[in-house]
Amino acid sequence: MAIVVPDVLDESCATRQALERLASKWRVLLVYALAAGPQRHAELRRRLPGITQKVLTETLRGMEADGLIERRVLKQEAPQHVEYSLSALGKTLEAPLQAVCDWASLNVSPTAPA
Repeated sequence: MAIVVPDVLDESCATRQALERLASKWRVLLVYALAAGPQRHAELRRRLPGITQKVLTETLRGMEADGLIERRVLKQEAPQHVEYSLSALGKTLEAPLQAVCDWASLNVSPTAPA
């Protein structure tokens, strides 16, 4: 059985569109973080050293708009409490990302320059 490689250079290619949505390192890292279960904004910020509050908020909004995560309001009145979790669509990324982890552990040296 031959592997069919999509034309990812074509802007209308579904694979290209998916890659563009996931290309941000923060999106991928948020999927990893949320795979552990629902978390609040502050928890995610602690788990992702280096991300700014603004970038985290923008990334979460974009992922919610793409249907990858769900936002649940726990407390309406100020200060509002919100938690984020992977949606059913977001959970479908767990297996491909596990494959990336498996590949990295076999092929990438921890001391190799980034």
